This record gives sequence, structure tokens and C-alpha cells, in this order.
Amino acid sequence: MAKAAILEAVGGLTIGEVELADPGPHEVLIDTKACGLCHSDLHFIEGSYPHPLPAIPGHEAAGVVRAVGSEVKTVKPGDHVVSCLSAFCGHCEFCVTGRMALCMGADTRRAQDQAPRIMRADGSGPVAQMLNLSAFCEQMLIHEHACVAIDKDMPLDRAAVIGCAVTTGAGTIFNACSVVPGETVAVVGCGGVGLAAINAAKIAGAGKVIALDPIAEKRELAMVLGATHAFDAMSVDAVDQVMKLTGGGVHHAIEAVGRQASADLAVKLLRRGGTATILGMMPLDCKVGLGAMDLLSGKKLQGAIMGMNHFPVDLPRLVDFYMRGLLDLDTIIAERIPLEKINEGFEKMKAGHSARSVVVFD
Repeated sequence: MAKAAILEAVGGLTIGEVELADPGPHEVLIDTKACGLCHSDLHFIEGSYPHPLPAIPGHEAAGVVRAVGSEVKTVKPGDHVVSCLSAFCGHCEFCVTGRMALCMGADTRRAQDQAPRIMRADGSGPVAQMLNLSAFCEQMLIHEHACVAIDKDMPLDRAAVIGCAVTTGAGTIFNACSVVPGETVAVVGCGGVGLAAINAAKIAGAGKVIALDPIAEKRELAMVLGATHAFDAMSVDAVDQVMKLTGGGVHHAIEAVGRQASADLAVKLLRRGGTATILGMMPLDCKVGLGAMDLLSGKKLQGAIMGMNHFPVDLPRLVDFYMRGLLDLDTIIAERIPLEKINEGFEKMKAGHSARSVVVFD
């Protein structure tokens, strides 16, 4: 049996016990050691995005492999791993053209006629697995293509945040935007994802890295992580300030909040030929667009799910960046909490004044 934070109904998590199945041929059983609290989880907890219930959220995790299925080739018991929600099949159009983050992962989940991976501890019914992982649990049972082995010297609480926030934010800089040294980058929203994008922009050699957030504490964190300038995103003249600073706008504007206003702001910050990249999970009825003059100016708008990662390659490299002192994960983590305080952690997230909270399992 394993202790887990279960979403029984929209509104909050309940601590309960579940039973995980034995690993199937391509499955990996992991003892979860740490899991970050991500705003994406909050969307499901509050019902903004629908999901079958009961379910276990959590998708930003690291742990140690306990057991593997008969066909698993990529990890072995005792390996330290980071999980990634964008599990990939390896043979669809997206995978074979190098866009594995777009894979729908159909072959990475159990078929409907198979026993579920997660059951209530009393055997009364299944518990839905959320985003291929369900990491707010002492153990995870996942497909081998949803995790990757990392250097055992890497602290697992720091490794956990690589699984979503850093993969999304840094991956966008390196993969989706292919930032060229000297280009200007603006990041709207300085939560975990935005801070990771700022740190990665510094690593990539961006000329100016501009952070926009209404909260002073987060702007300060952004400056620690590599921003060269920081502005209040709610200021009436934020766009004018960026335009003057950059001589006409930025090459890359990255939206890392998930709000209509911040996405619209990202578009307004672009120079001719610039690209706006939307990372946040906006309300499902939102739309972002380019005007006629934007199009005539060669501006571009794109989404980048999970930073368009190639996570079996990207995650070990990000670990290496941390180990070499390039990637600052310590500043991104605001606090470490036990599973029992997870609802308090989400309340702090809603207040918006700190960066990542990480659940640490004994």
C-alpha cells in the first residue's frame, strides 16, 4: 500500500491509501522521493480542466526505481529517475519526426480491458492516473517512456522540478525558440516555469532577459536567476518600457502564466519578426491572436507543450547543467513540505508570492 493525495471531488485533496499493481512488461515501479506542486495540478483540482475522478494528481517528480517489467530496457532497480508527463510511444508520426512531446502516448497506458495501475487500498475501485504519472503518491507505476535515469549524485528534491517546470521553461528556450546568443527574451510570469525560462535564457547567452511580473518578490527571484531587467507586468507603461529598452521589442516573448492578459502582453512585446510562445494553461475558452500589422511584420505565435522536450536527452543534460553550477534550481524551490501539507502548499501557490513548493517523501 502507498499513501497518496487523492482528488475525490473538485476543490481539494484528501490523504488516503492506494494499492499499485505489479509492473507490466514495459512498466516501472518507482519509490517517489519528491514532487513539485505545479499550477497545472491546480487547474484540475479546481475543475478548470476536466478529469475522471477519483484521481491522483502530481507530475513533477523524482524517485528511485523499485522494480521493472520484463521488457524494460531503459532503467533498472536502484536507478534514480526523473519522470515526465509527456510519455512517448516511440513509433508514431510525432515521435519519428523528433516531436515526441506531441505524442499522445496511446501505447504507454494500460488498455481498458486490463487491470488498472492504481486501486483503492480497500479494493473498492480504481483510481485514475493523471497525466501518465500520479506523483502525489509514495509510489508511481508508469511506462518506461515516462522516466529517465539521472546521475545519482543529483539531489532528488532538485531533480523533481526538472520534470515539469524546468523542462517546460528551459526546454522552450533551447528547443521551441532556439534562442541565439545576443537575442532579447521577455518572460511574462515568474513562477517556476517562467523562472526556469529566465535561467535558461541566461545560459543560452541572451543579450537582454526581461522579467515581467506584478509581484516584487518574484521579480527579485528573476534577477537572481539571470534577468537583466524586471518590470511590473500590470504597469500601464510596461510595453513602452520594454520597447525603449530593446529598441523596438524583443525577439522572443514567453508567456508562463496561463492568462489571457499575459498572453496578449507577450504579443505586444514583440519586435518585427519576433515570436511569442504561450506555455501557460489558459482557460479553455481563451484565444490569442496576431493582428493584421503583426502578420505583415512577420511576427509569429506558437504553443510549446512541455517545452517541446526530448526528455530522454534533455533531462540528463539539465541535471548536468545543475551539477556544473549553470542551472539554479535552489532558488526556484521556495519550500519543502510533507504530503500532509499539500493543500496548504496549493493555498500558498494561489497567493502567488513564492516559487516552487516541493513535497518530500520520507
